[in-house]
Amino acid sequence: MIDLRYVKKLIEMIDESTVDSIEISSDKGMKIRISKTPQQRGAVQVAAPMAMPALLPAAAPAVASAAEANSSAVEVAKVEPPKPKYLEVKSPMVGTYYGAPEPGAKPYLTVGDRIGKGQILCIIEAMKIMNEIESEFDGVVKEILAQNAHPVEYGQVLFRIDPNG
Repeated sequence: MIDLRYVKKLIEMIDESTVDSIEISSDKGMKIRISKTPQQRGAVQVAAPMAMPALLPAAAPAVASAAEANSSAVEVAKVEPPKPKYLEVKSPMVGTYYGAPEPGAKPYLTVGDRIGKGQILCIIEAMKIMNEIESEFDGVVKEILAQNAHPVEYGQVLFRIDPNG
């Protein structure tokens, strides 16, 4: 039998500490795992796509040798996609997104607001617990992608922030 007071106390202790998760096993084969971040089940690994050599225009001369063809393919593979200019704030959990501290109150953020590290951006309710989400960096809010009182997924982008703005 599981002592719910014991489990609640464990949850409080984990919540107040820097420990991310804990797993306890008893002699009778019972296991309890408590984690701040959701565990990814059935994670799928996807192979990175291979770079394709650039197509030559119809009027371009044919490649003279296999060595030149290989060096051309290597040059194309070195090209990196441009990095996004905005930083993304992602949901650390599954829950319901709230943009204000209570219904009818002024929202924490609007597009164009300047934010600072540690500032509260929103609330995500999970299992009747209100979790304040704080900014990890300074910048200007460029996009708010979540809708108030709607569910959000773990890793879903909530905001895009311009660190240079």
